[in-house]
Amino acid sequence: MPIYEYRCNQCGREFSELFLSIRQVKEVKCKFCNSSNLTKLLSSFRVHQTEESRLANFDTSKPRGEDFYRDSRNVGLWAKKRMREMGIDLGPKLDEIVEKGRTGKILEEYNK
Repeated sequence: MPIYEYRCNQCGREFSELFLSIRQVKEVKCKFCNSSNLTKLLSSFRVHQTEESRLANFDTSKPRGEDFYRDSRNVGLWAKKRMREMGIDLGPKLDEIVEKGRTGKILEEYNK
């Protein structure tokens, strides 16, 4: 059962449509203005990577923009990769430190 996304060329709005049979694809009309003058859109998608594969593909020498550092997971990823590059292995201890930093719990420990 595919879900297709469309943009109506009449009213300009976008919508998704679930089809239970292939025959319905030919009969689709805009949900808002009932026009059949539509453009099929390319749906967005994501690919899930494990942390290990993200680490393997991560280049610490590449400059990063502000958006990169707004996601606390990226900061932890950078730290793990740099430590591996320098030959430092903290094992599970590093994961614990990174997780505390990511969630803000590391500040609670230092403020005691």
